[in-house]
Amino acid sequence: MAIGNHVENPFEYALKHLVGAFSGPPHRRNPAARAAARIEPQVRRIGAADLVASLRKGFGDFGAARDDVVFIAIVYPLAGLVLAALAMRYELLPMVFPLLSGFALVGPLAAVGLYEISRRRERGESVSWLDAAGVIRSPAIRSIVGMGLILIGLFALWLATAYEISLLAFADGPPVTMESFVNRVFATGGGQAMIVIGIGVGFLFALVALALSVVSFPLLLDKHVDLDVAIRTSLKAVAANPGTMALWGLIVAGSLVLGSIPALVGLIVVVPVLGHATWHLYRRLVASD
Repeated sequence: MAIGNHVENPFEYALKHLVGAFSGPPHRRNPAARAAARIEPQVRRIGAADLVASLRKGFGDFGAARDDVVFIAIVYPLAGLVLAALAMRYELLPMVFPLLSGFALVGPLAAVGLYEISRRRERGESVSWLDAAGVIRSPAIRSIVGMGLILIGLFALWLATAYEISLLAFADGPPVTMESFVNRVFATGGGQAMIVIGIGVGFLFALVALALSVVSFPLLLDKHVDLDVAIRTSLKAVAANPGTMALWGLIVAGSLVLGSIPALVGLIVVVPVLGHATWHLYRRLVASD
């Protein structure tokens, strides 16, 4: 379909030049591969039943490859515990919750290996954690890394924003004990304002991360499209299914919260199930060739 002249807005301009740095070099692709990488897949409308079916298949993948995916997923809670320990050690208690909650922003990057396991199982192939690590040989690895850096940048921006919000309760300095931290968060007007504003702003960051990544990583792994194509397809999928994708976001957030109790141990199960389910959700959102 022919596209007429279009004046790029600032977001499109920045996105074009950012993703251009990570898309595969055009001169190294043959004309057919270059053309295929620019094709934007059609997105479908889905409903709550599709979410249930995706979760059911996610549980199925987890059960079939449990030993391998647990090995992969255990890194996620361990990393979260390390971040929390560092924050508490260096008297950064106000940043513990932003660190743990914001860590979910980069979850889709951590789940790339799980997408590969689901992709291989879908094709009837044997799978192991070594197969999951094989994503580094994907023709789209540069774009996958680029998408990961975008999420890491979003995570860093969230931490900077959360720190500024924390000043509402801790403008005179961070707490040095857990007791003083809890008291200032829940028993002062500044602390209560911090909670409300923090949750609201955190929701917006989570929404942006979901819209950018829910389809992008699986699509890059599956069809090796250019990064900007993957991002636009993900945004279109969310725009076409606002209610369903909002429900999916709530399911993800609620599952991560439950999995974090106690001491993030439940994430060893929650993370792989959600990762596999996201692959199957992508299959329902994006039309096959």
